[in-house]
Parts: sequence; C-alpha cells; structure tokens
Amino acid sequence: MTGRFDIEATDGAARAGVLHTAHGPVETPVFMPVGTKASVKAVLPGELLDLGAQIVLGNAYHLHFRPGADRIARLGGLHRFMGWDGAILTDSGGYQVFSLRDTATIDDDGVEFRSVYDGSRHRFTPELAMEIQRNLGSDIAMAFDECPPAGVERGKLEDAVRRTSIWAERCRASEPGPGQLVFGICQGGVDLALRERSAAHIVSLGFDGHAIGGLTVGETREAMFETTRATAQMLPARRPRYFMGIGDPEGVIEAIAAGVDMFDCVLPTRLGRTGSALVDGGRLNLRNAAHAEDERPLQEGCTCPACTTYSRAYIRHLVTQEEIVGLRLLTLHNLHVLFDLVRGAREAIRAGTFDRYRSTR
Repeated sequence: MTGRFDIEATDGAARAGVLHTAHGPVETPVFMPVGTKASVKAVLPGELLDLGAQIVLGNAYHLHFRPGADRIARLGGLHRFMGWDGAILTDSGGYQVFSLRDTATIDDDGVEFRSVYDGSRHRFTPELAMEIQRNLGSDIAMAFDECPPAGVERGKLEDAVRRTSIWAERCRASEPGPGQLVFGICQGGVDLALRERSAAHIVSLGFDGHAIGGLTVGETREAMFETTRATAQMLPARRPRYFMGIGDPEGVIEAIAAGVDMFDCVLPTRLGRTGSALVDGGRLNLRNAAHAEDERPLQEGCTCPACTTYSRAYIRHLVTQEEIVGLRLLTLHNLHVLFDLVRGAREAIRAGTFDRYRSTR
C-alpha cells in the first residue's frame, strides 16, 4: 500500500525498513542521488539501476524555470520525461530560494527572489511549491520551509521555525498528486528547544514522513551529529526519517546510527566531476602526480565499473586531459560507494551487527 513504512529490523536506534511508493518499494536506509535538473549528472538511468539506486531526487525550483513543470506534465510527468521508472523525491525549492537570501524578500506569505537564470523577479509560496511538485508527478513531495544559515541569531531562527510551521500547514492543505506522499520538514538549527517545538508541530500535521532540515549549513560536525541524534528521537518511529543534504560516508553512517532512514547529497557526483574518488580513509585526488603510474584500482575490492577495469593511472590521465569518461568513471565509483555503504548497513542491521559494521567504516 502506497505510503506504508514497514520497519523490518532494528539494531539500537538504527532501522532497516521498506517505504512503499507509487513506483515501487524503497528499502531503507537508502541514499538518494541528486538529479537536480531531471538528470543525475553524467549518469544514465540504466547505470543508476545497475549501481543499486532505488530513488532519485529532482528539484522543484530548477525544473519550474527550466523546462517548466507544466511542460513536464504535458510530456507525461517527470518519470517519463527523464526515463526513470523508480521512485522520485522532489525538493520544494526552499533551499535554493533561501540560498539567495541576499536578494530575497521573506514574509509569512512566501518569498520573492531573483531567478538564477535571468535575474527576473519571482515569488514562491507553499501552494506554488506543492503545485509544481504535483505537476512533476513525483512519488514524494517536500513541504516548503525556511532554511536559515548556521549562526543566525536566535530571534531569526525562531522566525524561521514559526514560518516553517505556518507553511507546513498550507502545504498539508494542498492537494497532492495521485499517490504522492508529502514529507514535512523540521527546522531549528542546533537549538534543541526549537527543534523540539518544530518537530512537535510538524508531526501533529500528519505528514507521510519527516525530514531533518537546516543542518550541514555551516554548523560544526559535532553539533550536527548531536542535533541529528536528538531530533530523530523527536520524530515518530512509524514514519520514515530523512536527513536533507548529507552524503559523506561517515556522516551517513552516523545518521543511520541515530535512527535516520533516508539521505541525499550532491557530494559523490560533485567529487567525481572535480576529479576525486571516495575511498577507505577519505578521498583520493586523481590530479595528484603520485597516481601517474599507479596500476591499482581506485579502491581494492570495489566492484564498480571503474575499479573492475581501470587503473588509477588511466583515470588520472583521463582527468588531467579533461576527458569526460574520467569524470564519469569517478562519478560511477562514488555513487557505488554510497549505495554499497547503505546496502551493507541494511544487512548489518538485519543481522544485529550494525555496531561492528559502523566501526569499520
């Protein structure tokens, strides 16, 4: 049944489950690659499937401007448009709007801002954000929220929490698309009292899932992890929990340990496009001359398309010569690392060995 979330096993706070969407079940914990403009950069949908992707992201802000949600709807919806038959989650565009806060005017009705495409003035409201996502036909639509930067004064943080609550009510009152789930977003920065206030109200609205927003925006790692652990326990166990914007292996594992189920980030694809690989112990910069004659794979034992066929020396050659294949191989590898990480976490939770798994990552 669409919207049902079955928790199949727990190990401490970590959970392994299945979220049922209109485009099939999604096993959790799950990493969701970001396809901002209806494409995970440099990767074909079939390749994503082969790597183990179950669900991808699209972005309401960017798709609203190019090519337009109405046009995508006329062309059969986002799944058909991008050739992806798995689940899709769409971001409301709130993060993109508020990243432009220097040119934005915020009030309780919505946000007025300048488009990154042509500088023209536009206004986003909770109702418009939901309408865009309804037209896109995503499986999961995110509520429109206010995402303040780290270190903002408490009064402004309180305003963001209050406004996020008001907007969440309006998003919840908007009609979703057929079979479309809607997730609410909890804000509050690293202030646990505000987090608790925000979570209590968002949960009371009866969303299909709940997101922890407003982190990885400049706070310390320690504060991020502490806030994640506390906030996850403020959210109901019977609904999926989603950490917005985390994609480094350590961060994902710590969030899973805190009881979070879903994650997204541009990190693995962005690192690939800038010539770096995720490996045990950190990152490998393939532009480094030390790899010029290194015949080893990026990561010993990795079964991704890059590691099973090519050497560090060859991939470095491609990267330094700006050959697109090199950046594609690194992107495929980095995504494989994240998919393999969460797959291993699911298996460890089911086996009751998650702590041991966590200690090896």
